[in-house]
Amino acid sequence: MYMRIKLSGRPGWWLVLYLIPGLGILVAMGIMVDFLKSFGKFRFRDHAAGILIPFIYLIKWGNDKETKYLGPATSPEFKEKYQKSLKKSTTREWTEAIIFAVVAATLIRTFFIEAYTIPTPSMERSLLVGDFLFVSKVNYGPRLPETPVSFPFAHNTMPLINIKSYWDGIKLPYYRLPGLSDIKKGDVVVFNYPMDADSPLYRPVDKQENYIKRCQGTPGDTLSVVNAQVYVNSKAAPNAPGQQIDYTVNTTGVDLNPQVKDDLGISDYGNGYMTMPRSAANIVRTYSNVKSIYPNIAHKGDDPDPNNQVFPSNPYYPAFHALPGKLHDYKWNQDNYGPIIIPKKGWTVKLDSVTFPLYARAIEVYENNKLEIKGSDIYINGQKTDSYTFKMNYYWMMGDNRHDSADSRYWGFVPEDHIVGRALFVWMSWDDKADFLHKIRWSRLFRGVN
Repeated sequence: MYMRIKLSGRPGWWLVLYLIPGLGILVAMGIMVDFLKSFGKFRFRDHAAGILIPFIYLIKWGNDKETKYLGPATSPEFKEKYQKSLKKSTTREWTEAIIFAVVAATLIRTFFIEAYTIPTPSMERSLLVGDFLFVSKVNYGPRLPETPVSFPFAHNTMPLINIKSYWDGIKLPYYRLPGLSDIKKGDVVVFNYPMDADSPLYRPVDKQENYIKRCQGTPGDTLSVVNAQVYVNSKAAPNAPGQQIDYTVNTTGVDLNPQVKDDLGISDYGNGYMTMPRSAANIVRTYSNVKSIYPNIAHKGDDPDPNNQVFPSNPYYPAFHALPGKLHDYKWNQDNYGPIIIPKKGWTVKLDSVTFPLYARAIEVYENNKLEIKGSDIYINGQKTDSYTFKMNYYWMMGDNRHDSADSRYWGFVPEDHIVGRALFVWMSWDDKADFLHKIRWSRLFRGVN
């Protein structure tokens, strides 16, 4: 790379730019174009071949006796001498501009920052449906694409025609560039939905749907939920200011003022069933027309809704019933859950009837092992074993709207290779339910995500 910089006439310090993740790719492309021009390669197809297939193209013209070094392409003398060859047609200028814009935007989205939309209420009241936010890829380190051959700006499905927007014939191994920090408890994180790996989608990791939740547990933590309060390593976890749960509100017959409900961020579903933050519940409790207000919390040992069972007892999670013999009876529900240990890279877990249902999916699906049950024995990659050492770190993600969030309580751990980035700030907020003049939530614009 240094010799290309020198031969093309660029200053030597450009090598520093080449080492910057993301930007380095743009710099390398520019240097390659200048390098090719220095050897008389002025056509667009030469530049495209040099960038896309240099391992073939450079060897080909390197053995061409007619190819000669003409001088540094960025020097004024070179530009003056070869100005006719360097002059571009309008069509070529537009073509190169469009290609450059697409490549630059793709690199920015991959390595630096990307825009996302909140489609569901799982993070209310911290994030609202219709919030548009920027997510940083730099904080935790950008991932290299697992499926590099895909249509620009389409995540996993082509608009309108509803077909795959990527080709999974080429898959690259997981690799993440260095980031600014590790994931911390309390961070609002965008990640790929792990269950998209299953039938009928079978999507690669980077093409799974994007979810956004708050990280409640990091690798090695012991997490539990007691009466809707999260505990990490036996200590109560801080609650987000906008965190909310469902309440039953009984009044004297006079309903709460609609403006009051709006101001306090209360969602009223009728028959006294409301969702609100704890701070709002404390205020409502003081109103004279409120006879009682209590949280709708499933108590410890209560059977969960059969249609809404939690991990690992979820009937759609086959590992719970895979190991013969008496399995541990997990009487967990969304409000009283655990304790559960979050896997950490290098941690070795003993596999038995208690732990197997918790970690089987991570072992088989996320870490790509062949897991078999023969009689009462467990085999991993053909070897009988009673333990497993994890290769990746895992996280526990939960929505702030605790009673309306599909999160780790229902499908388990989030592997590190599924992490996309950290939510930074809301740049636009659009309320579909409001009238035209009030569609934009002006108070939320450029608000940071806490």
